[in-house]
Amino acid sequence: PPPLLEPLFPPQPGASPGFTERVRQHKVRLEWVRAEPAGLRGAVRVLNLAYEKAVSVRYTLNRWASCAEVPAAYQPAGPADGLTDRSAFLLPLGAAAAAAEATLEFAVRYRVAGAEYWDNNEGANYRLRGRQRVPPADGPPQDPDSSAWIHFI
Repeated sequence: PPPLLEPLFPPQPGASPGFTERVRQHKVRLEWVRAEPAGLRGAVRVLNLAYEKAVSVRYTLNRWASCAEVPAAYQPAGPADGLTDRSAFLLPLGAAAAAAEATLEFAVRYRVAGAEYWDNNEGANYRLRGRQRVPPADGPPQDPDSSAWIHFI
């Protein structure tokens, strides 16, 4: 099986207490990420400072020797709080991330009203490490009761 990207940070920061307040304070925050076969999918919340805005994710697989950046797409069915907007992204990682030793690092950029804001996980970047999946054991399926205690009536 292909390797799995394992977040080295809580993968759903948006579910933690005080998340909306952190978005207000810092203007941009990662909401969640999920590793998929196509790459890394996630969502970002930004403070709605102006109609025109650009959200993107800058990432690297080689400790910033090179990097790429992908735009995040505005999600019209966003939060009902009226203060924030949500954008979604997909980092197409391909074969480079398939190595079990791969490390993905990324940060989120928010450009609005002539200003630029970053969410880089408090200066540590968001990091995920490649971890080899354990293939299922070969052989016939085990009877779940085969090692259970004998039940007496």
